[in-house]
Amino acid sequence: MRELNTLFGNAFGEPEAYTAEPPSDAYLEGLLAKEHVIALVAMMKREVLGGLVAYELDKFERMRREFYIYDLAVAPEHRRRGVATSLIHHLREIAARRGAWVVYVQADYGDYPAIALYEKLRARDDVLHFDIAVAPDRH
Repeated sequence: MRELNTLFGNAFGEPEAYTAEPPSDAYLEGLLAKEHVIALVAMMKREVLGGLVAYELDKFERMRREFYIYDLAVAPEHRRRGVATSLIHHLREIAARRGAWVVYVQADYGDYPAIALYEKLRARDDVLHFDIAVAPDRH
């Protein structure tokens, strides 16, 4: 998980956000033990090629679930080899076994490789994303 966080930080251009204050082993073990938290890693030998973190969300409007891909990245030297697609397909298998109706993900405007990947897998919805601060004075 620590190697995956390093990969995420580098891929997203936010190394400080992913590695500056690493969680304890106990925290990571507790998080990974939760059934609704999915962490998948693609490896070759002992090298992390890519990975994703997704969350299973139970819905109130119907007896169904959906999966949200929160982070997905592949190391630059392993891109365009089907790693991300394979990770998503594996998540879809998990989601199907758990009775989910959809897997969804967001992409930033201008992130053309991610947008192309997601569009080849399914239809696109244009939505707005808002970060609402927990503390009123935080921006």
